[in-house]
Amino acid sequence: MASILLFDSGVGGLSVYREIHKALPGQHYFYLFDNAFFPYGELSEPQLVARVEQLFADFCARHRVDIAVIACNTASTHVLPALRRLLSIPVVGVVPAIKPAAEHSRRYGRGRVGLLATPGTVSRRYTADLIRDFAADLDVSLIGTSDLVRMAEEKVSGKRVDLARLAEVLAPWRSANGPDTVVLGCTHFPLLLEELQQLLPGVTFVDSGAAIARRVGALLASGVTHGETTDPAPSTALFCTRLNDRARAQARIFEHEGLGPLRLFEPGHS
Repeated sequence: MASILLFDSGVGGLSVYREIHKALPGQHYFYLFDNAFFPYGELSEPQLVARVEQLFADFCARHRVDIAVIACNTASTHVLPALRRLLSIPVVGVVPAIKPAAEHSRRYGRGRVGLLATPGTVSRRYTADLIRDFAADLDVSLIGTSDLVRMAEEKVSGKRVDLARLAEVLAPWRSANGPDTVVLGCTHFPLLLEELQQLLPGVTFVDSGAAIARRVGALLASGVTHGETTDPAPSTALFCTRLNDRARAQARIFEHEGLGPLRLFEPGHS
């Protein structure tokens, strides 16, 4: 039985947890969200790297972790190499699912793919390289927005999604020439799948959750665990870095998924 840590700045990693837990239910799970520094898209790269390194060093010193999953596109693109140097355990990151979306569009669609992601992910050279390598023959359009991150956070907190604002963001794609397949390039965005399907009917949405679950499963099969735990049954733990009313409201959704109870994690404090 392995201990798996999922990490995000907010609730977006919940979409990844669902896929991993569905594929691998008999494991121990930690979920740590750094709401004290949310959203990560507003941090400089040096700030982000320093913050995440500190969190992981402290967390892994206090808890046994066999596999870490960076369930955040922004953190994955900026911090993954540094974390792999820092930690002695496997660290799995998230990349936009350009390849499977392109394959789906070629086979079932009209060769039109959309990437919906944060501005940082849309503008990264890495994203351009993925499009060049896997979708160069297709019509690929990009929408970069941080609005959907906040919408997803608010939805999980119990607030209603602003469909009018969401429709404005998606306006370039709400026509006959819009994409047939859309990549959800932020782990927050699958939490808005129902609303996205309502505004873009007939479009296929692709995210990285299932691929991450397969990667974690392969790592477990290869024997990366640090020996058997003495715990008689799988357990979960939920941590935030700022304990406030919003975090408590979000914790109710996590608890519905079997993650909890909510605790405060303060790096630098034992």
